[in-house]
Amino acid sequence: MTSLDTAPPAAGPRAGRPFPISPHARRGGLKGGEGRFGMLLLLPALLAFCVVVLFPFLEALGLSMFKYSIEMTGPRFIGLDNFVRVLSDPSIRQSFIATIIYVAGATALSIALGLAWAIILHHPFPGRDFLRGASLLPWVMPAVVAAFLWGWIFNSRYGLLNAAAFELGLIDYPQAWLSDPFGAMSAVIITKVWLSVPLFMAFFLAGLANLDRDQLDAARVDGAGNMAILRDHVIPHLKPVLLVTIVLGMIGNLQHFDTIYALTGGGPVRATTVLSIEVYRRAFEQWDIGLAACVGVVWVALIMPPAFFYLRQMMRGTD
Repeated sequence: MTSLDTAPPAAGPRAGRPFPISPHARRGGLKGGEGRFGMLLLLPALLAFCVVVLFPFLEALGLSMFKYSIEMTGPRFIGLDNFVRVLSDPSIRQSFIATIIYVAGATALSIALGLAWAIILHHPFPGRDFLRGASLLPWVMPAVVAAFLWGWIFNSRYGLLNAAAFELGLIDYPQAWLSDPFGAMSAVIITKVWLSVPLFMAFFLAGLANLDRDQLDAARVDGAGNMAILRDHVIPHLKPVLLVTIVLGMIGNLQHFDTIYALTGGGPVRATTVLSIEVYRRAFEQWDIGLAACVGVVWVALIMPPAFFYLRQMMRGTD
């Protein structure tokens, strides 16, 4: 018998297992399998995104470099001429200005009123739960219905606003609110704020639920007033929620269409013609498909920065 035959069997974890699998390898294989399964789950959503968003955007990007209208037999390539027209057309520049005013006004007022209403509903009082539920009704109302409702309020002949202002002695004769550029822009902003405040209120209420009441009580014992508590404690605590609501508000207002079109149609004298109305008019009233696609591409370019910021904040929150 040779020395090889009399050698004792190997001891330890390698005995009887000439090719062991390390725990790291097993974990890596499991993670790889989970990753592939996750990608399979994402495929339907990715396919829907490509069909509904990506392909139409790429088609619009291609059409933006062509002159194409309903009376033409086919599109004619003109390069970047449509983009030059967008930058040089005074009416489109007016649409950019109207969009900035509308987005800034509607977003700022929605967040300010939503925060104020959330702070009121955060404190306990009789009927608070009912009022919380009732406050969500404007949010679930269809935007077109809200536009007709506020159109009736702002009506120059039988509107509630004129009736109330006349009874209070603020006006001597009915005002044509929707026929005045400032009044029309104010009307569409107020309508959008009325629709958006409940959603932002819900966001802020969720943020206020985690606010440390002991810290607020300690601040009040130290003599801090309501404004000091709001500035030093509530706003810093709600900073992540504020960032999300600002970005979501900007994105939603940049692409808003139905309320403005139903309430003013973009008038008077293009005062409320934001970019969404501009795209609709160029495409379906003037039938300038190429220029409408170009305005749409610029419109998407304006939406992308806040959307990218929002996605980055969401990804940071999941780390």
